[in-house]
Amino acid sequence: MKLPYLLLDVFTRERFKGNPLAVVPKADGLLDNEMQMIAKEFNLSETVFFCKPSAERNTAALRIFTPYQELPFAGHPTIGSAVVLGLQNKLSAVRMEEKVGLVTALVERLDKSTGEARFSLPKLSARVDDIRDNLGIAQVLGIEIEDIGCDLYKPAVFSAGVPFHLVPVRNADVLRRLSVNHALKDKVFTHDRHSVYVFTLTPDEPENDIAARMFGMGLGEDPGTGAAAAALIGLLAENQPFATGQADFVLRQGHEMGRPCRITLQLRKENEQLVHGAIGGHAVIVGEGTLDLGD
Repeated sequence: MKLPYLLLDVFTRERFKGNPLAVVPKADGLLDNEMQMIAKEFNLSETVFFCKPSAERNTAALRIFTPYQELPFAGHPTIGSAVVLGLQNKLSAVRMEEKVGLVTALVERLDKSTGEARFSLPKLSARVDDIRDNLGIAQVLGIEIEDIGCDLYKPAVFSAGVPFHLVPVRNADVLRRLSVNHALKDKVFTHDRHSVYVFTLTPDEPENDIAARMFGMGLGEDPGTGAAAAALIGLLAENQPFATGQADFVLRQGHEMGRPCRITLQLRKENEQLVHGAIGGHAVIVGEGTLDLGD
């Protein structure tokens, strides 16, 4: 049995930058354990499988796997999948069934292998818990307690389908020099998957508003994490100085790894409540091939 696959770089327009993604566009008939084995073989942060949608009006059903587990939602597979489906089917909008819910994305073709996609969050980010152990945070991240916090932001757990421990730090220099104690991390960041998204505001960087780094999900550091950025939208919304209105941000991630990612965020509030969140970014197809699964 042979299956085609594509390799993409997501949250970038430049090949060999951004966050790599494998896409298996004809995955009907694969068993769950086969998808997991294929994702482990690619050994990228995520591999996405296209299956026939349950509703005819939808474009595809997505199954998203890390090398170790299936995820109900992930941002860079959603952006990459939307670009692939848009380019292959010449569509400006695609509807993707994910475990977290239906995701509708707008797609713009830039050339035969590059596109930009933007989607509204199928599940709005919500606060899950506070994080009060600043000493533990400092020990895990290799920083001082005084480095924790930025503007009005304080550590908290938020989820837009996948929970993340969100930790603001004082500035981009603190973010750059993080030294994570992975042996201690899971004891301090205790929620599902133990993932921590460290971020700061970047008023001195004209090309973006926020910088971030993500550690966890069995991946070490991840260059571009859309699900974490989606979770961050909830914390950003709580700290906006308006009850009703919209705010847009550009976030950079992966620079410290040499895999720079650019992620756009949008939120809208009505009467103090978050009513809309969106994630956007580019993706470029960098390769294709065939999986040989044997007889």
